[in-house]
Amino acid sequence: MTSVRVWGPGVGAVVVLVATGAWARGSTGVDAGLWADVRPAIEARLVAQAQGDGYGESEPALRAKWFCEAEALDLQESDGLVRAGVDTLCMEYGVREGALVECSGADVPQVMRLERETGSRYRVVAQEEAPDGAGSAEWAEDHFGSSTASRLGDAVDSSRLESRARTYFSLPAGSPVKDC
Repeated sequence: MTSVRVWGPGVGAVVVLVATGAWARGSTGVDAGLWADVRPAIEARLVAQAQGDGYGESEPALRAKWFCEAEALDLQESDGLVRAGVDTLCMEYGVREGALVECSGADVPQVMRLERETGSRYRVVAQEEAPDGAGSAEWAEDHFGSSTASRLGDAVDSSRLESRARTYFSLPAGSPVKDC
């Protein structure tokens, strides 16, 4: 019984600290069902826009392909339209001598507006992105708020895109990623 009295408050404190950390990190509270519906349209749009924009595409032997993903920062639905504030990552990968090669890439915060087509399918009807260089931080704060904007500069993990690229190019899971 003594160990419960000693460990109980400690476990409770850890739970409070973890919950506080999750809150402080900025949980978005995004509707997971709506995000699952709009995400495919957003990522398809990103891939379509990236085509023709990378170094790897100028080298046919690389068989370069773009892979994109979006992370929801905020999501709002009103009158059949969805406003999706997203942080996007697009990477262009190819293959050379059995290794995955990273040729181009961009991490860009964006705001997309989507409308429902049929069933749970959506299409992007408008898109805004942060400008390059000067004004980028201001744009992000205006569109996402200061706490979310402050997290946008964090390094984006491309491991999921690398994994998808390895699968696409039929490379082993541990194959190295090299510069293009």
